Parts: sequence; C-alpha cells; structure tokens
Amino acid sequence: MNWDWKKRWPAYVATLLVVFIVGAIATLAVLYFLSATPSGEALRTRLGLNNFKTFTISTNKNQTINVQESSQVIDTAKNVSPSVVSITATGQAQTNLFSINGLSSQPSKVAGSGFIVTSDGLIATNKHVVTGNAGFKVTTSDGKTYDATVAATDPVIDFALLKITAHGLPVVDFGNSDDVQVGQWVVAIGNALGQYQNTVTVGVISGLNRQASPADEATGATESLDNLIQTDAAINPGNSGGPLLTLGGQVIGINTAIAASAQSLGFVTPSNEIQKSLASYTKNGKILRAFIGVQYEPLTATLASTLGLTVTDGALIKAVTGAPAQAAGLQVNDVITKVNSDAVTQSNPLSKIIRSHDPGEQITLTILRNKTSQTVKLTLGTLGN
Repeated sequence: MNWDWKKRWPAYVATLLVVFIVGAIATLAVLYFLSATPSGEALRTRLGLNNFKTFTISTNKNQTINVQESSQVIDTAKNVSPSVVSITATGQAQTNLFSINGLSSQPSKVAGSGFIVTSDGLIATNKHVVTGNAGFKVTTSDGKTYDATVAATDPVIDFALLKITAHGLPVVDFGNSDDVQVGQWVVAIGNALGQYQNTVTVGVISGLNRQASPADEATGATESLDNLIQTDAAINPGNSGGPLLTLGGQVIGINTAIAASAQSLGFVTPSNEIQKSLASYTKNGKILRAFIGVQYEPLTATLASTLGLTVTDGALIKAVTGAPAQAAGLQVNDVITKVNSDAVTQSNPLSKIIRSHDPGEQITLTILRNKTSQTVKLTLGTLGN
C-alpha cells in the first residue's frame, strides 16, 4: 500500500494537537487534585511528595547561612587585624610554662600577642606573657615596631597592660562576655608560633565557667583561674594575649591557655573581667582588686555529706589570712553561701563574685557556722601596687 504523505500530513498534525491538548488538560486536572483537595493531600502524603518542598527550602537556607558566616569572618579579620599586635621580649627570654593539669598557657619563650585598647598606645595582653622578661617590642599589623613597657598587671587574673608611644591607633570594640553562648561561632587572631603574625582561626564556644589552677613550672607557684570561656578555635603558642571575637568583630575575651595534650581545647579570660581591670587602671593609674582574706575550698555534695552540712553549695573557709576577714570575725570551717544576694555556687564561685566588687566596698556575707545560718558585714580590702 502506498501512502501519500503530502495529502495526509494535515491529519497527522491535527491528531498530535488533539493528543497534546488532552494531555495538558489531564495534567492540570491531576495537579489541581493534588494541591486543592483533601484526597489530593492524602495522596501526596502517601507518595512522599510533601517532603520535596521541605528538602528544597532546607538546602537553600543552609547555603545562605554558610555564605553569610564566611563573609562575617572575612569582615572581622579585615576590621580587627589592624588592632592586633605581636609582642616580642627583648630582655631575658621566659622559658618556663604555666601548666594546668596538662594545659599550657604557651608564652612560647619570647613571643606573644596583644590588642590595642586606647588610641594612644595602651595594649592588653596576658600577665604570663610579660612576666620574667626585661623589655618588649610591639609590632603592629602594618609592620611598625615600638618599644614597650609594662604599664600594669592584674593581681588576680592573667592580664596585663603594655604601653607604647603612639597616637591615632585603631582600637578594638568590646562585647559583653556574659552574653556568650555555647555553640556560638568565634574568631581568634594572634601571632601563631611567634612567626605567623595576625593568624586567623575559627571555631565555636565549647563551654563556659571553666575553672583551673595553673602552676609555674619554674617556681611551683600556682594561680587560680575561674570563669574561663572554652573554645575549639585553634590557639597556638604565641597566641597568648590575642583577642577572641564574635562574628561581629567584638572582643569577648583574651586567649589565655591551651590543653597541650588535647586537640582544639583553649581557654579564654572573659572580656568583662578585662574591662573591669581597664576601668581600675583608668581611675587609679594601676589595677586594684578587692579581696576578703580567706583561703577556701569550693563545697561539693560529697564534701558536704562528709562534714554533715545542710548545704551543698558555698565556699568552705580553710584559713583566715587577711585583715578584712579577721575584722569581720570569719572563722575556719565557716561556709560562705551568699555575698549580698549572689549565691556562691560551682558556676558562680566566691572569687568571681568578689571580683565584681570594688576595694573598700562593704558587703554582707551569709555564712553557715555550726549548722546555723547568720550574716556578717565585711569591708573589702585592696590588692594591687
């Protein structure tokens, strides 16, 4: 049989158009059924079609967040790096280490970090960076080097101030360390290994209110550190004294110690502690701190049970060593449970509470003595040269 295609093609085209139109109508009907009727909703659920919408939105959202975070880290590095300095000892190099149960505060012999807090050359750093050294050089991010002297050291926390002769320097912006949350992204900047100036690392806040007792390996002297921020942002030898920053570029702490035997386990002195020291220096020309004059042991449930105490939180006095405590009549085995209205707990230790007060201030202590609660007035003494 012979086909005359020239005569029949209009019929074929017409047939195809009819099929296309019918298919389109059927498709629209199915889409309407799936989107606009209760039966369609049930069918979509059974077919798993409802999951597609959620999956697509989630993917796009994650991509947006990653881009935003990367941009914020870049902006923070650009904006804050000009305020971060490298510190080098010019006198006798410090060779001993602070150790905290395997932790190292890594002065890295002759190098450390710092950040500018006043435009006329006041620089924040760690006390252990400047201890045991005779003189210092400070190098800014633009390569300029200045002679530096120690302006003040904090008698309580691992903090010190250096001074250089300069003007118009870029200063950091402080954040509120009390607002820091576990899981929050942070940025560390410092003189890594004493040779990689203004190295930027990124991590998260791993923990809050950490406590440790560092010991100077050369002298055996110990220093109690508490209220520390824990981070997994890489902190290397030479980073001591550098800033820990929010993604918005605000300083929330000063990099202080690392766990030498662990990976990405660093500890940071909170910015609110630093700002109190700065305020004291601005007012007095030196850093003055309040003290009550006792040696104490944090109370635990186990210790309380052993001693037959009715409280499980507080500070158990082991020795009365200073005039303020003596004048207030504090005794060995007293348990300090409150300072004014602040309860003394594991996460809010006595030392942290006292640091929030000023020398010469009168406070009210709630104590447990012979299982009886009572209050005493105490006028805080002054530490600092």
